[in-house]
Amino acid sequence: MTKTFITKMPDKPGAFLLASRIFSAQGVNISRVSYNKAVDVNTLFIDVTGSEVAIARVSAALEKLGYLCEQNVNTNVILLNFILRDVPGAVTPVLEIISNYDFNISYISAQGNSSGYQNFKMGLLVENPNRISRFLEEVSKICEVRVIDYDKSEKTLDNTVFYLSFASGIASKIGLSREETNEIIAYSNAIMQLLDERNESPFKTFEYIGKYADLLAKNRGDAFNPRITSFELKDARMHCIEPPCGSNSYIVIKNDHILCVDCGFAIYRDEMLKVYRSLVPGFDTMRKDIILTHTDLDHCGLLDLFDRTYLCRTGYTNFRLASEGKPTYREHNPFHAVHYGISLILSRFQNPSLEKLYIINENDRDPEQPLSYIGRFEFEGMTFTAYEGNGGHVPGETVLLCDEQDIVFTGDVLINTNGYTKEQADFNLLAPYLMTSVNLDSEKATSARKALLKLLSSKEILICGGHGIPWKNGNK
Repeated sequence: MTKTFITKMPDKPGAFLLASRIFSAQGVNISRVSYNKAVDVNTLFIDVTGSEVAIARVSAALEKLGYLCEQNVNTNVILLNFILRDVPGAVTPVLEIISNYDFNISYISAQGNSSGYQNFKMGLLVENPNRISRFLEEVSKICEVRVIDYDKSEKTLDNTVFYLSFASGIASKIGLSREETNEIIAYSNAIMQLLDERNESPFKTFEYIGKYADLLAKNRGDAFNPRITSFELKDARMHCIEPPCGSNSYIVIKNDHILCVDCGFAIYRDEMLKVYRSLVPGFDTMRKDIILTHTDLDHCGLLDLFDRTYLCRTGYTNFRLASEGKPTYREHNPFHAVHYGISLILSRFQNPSLEKLYIINENDRDPEQPLSYIGRFEFEGMTFTAYEGNGGHVPGETVLLCDEQDIVFTGDVLINTNGYTKEQADFNLLAPYLMTSVNLDSEKATSARKALLKLLSSKEILICGGHGIPWKNGNK
């Protein structure tokens, strides 16, 4: 076990030597000593490890010598590193919070560097792990704080340290602000609570969230290497862009007019824009529209690049709810809500302007049907028949069928899991685990998929799914 002894020793030679011999005689190891004569000439903080019996004998011997303080004998010390701006008064707000919590400081060491920040190390006396947990949450809102050492036997404190460290690690990979890092901390804590209520360990889930952030981060810049496949339609040209992470993006060009179907994660804005420009010379000056198969974040992150966004009424409602600060469809499920919130931050998503959204509905979805006709969409003489699913994957899921071009865009109602690149396979394994299922209702999702397959069964058609390379019907 570990223990911090708060001792009052006489200010004379050999006082600490006598205490050290007591520890040694019982086989108790001293792991840390904190003493500042300028602050308190008598008080020494001594962290030790040893058996419970041995520490009890040491405690009795120190008490007999009169070395033990009468109060706080069971207090432990947590050693923290506050990352503060190297400016006058930067530490004052931290000290004020420490004072508000009535914590005693056992150790202080500060050192600046050329970065404009300083590492301000402090040891705080901890009696109640619940209070230090609340303290860490509060102080992390004004500066970065790292836990250097603490008693891992305290479960509450251990959890707090874990999600603080977890969030800080993700923040450094993605480049998050302090406010965004605090949101990750809050979501991490929410995951812990959800899993604890189900008596499940959170650590596998955090491992997967870490991988999610890793993959998003490592595939940026020059490492962004999507698979691109080009198709000649009857009177148009189409490219399928498959990023390592996120949905497919389809770009159809006809008569100097661009139509995209879905557009991937916002975090890959610069990378996707570079791809669009390389595939379509003059991309920036051409008229550009986009139509969405659904509003999941990996399908709609770049809507500001386009003049108009077309979508079904349900999808519009989803964005309207978000603009009003209300829960979106995904967020009604607790596990989906946490994953959605983390994805919002990590993917850098910004809700689109409602003024640029155009609803395609002629009819509302038939609630009795797994897949129902809602209207038609026209693009340069090409007519797309729009069908809305039953919301099994997510409300607003839309299928766009163009018989005259022998092509259908299915979103995530129908995807080609056998046609993933290795990077896509690695990334797409994460969401089902993190959300328990990518579908809000798997039974409904299955019925919508079967209805779509039945609709397409008599057609020879190119199926363009939300993920995986497009395939000819009957030739997957």
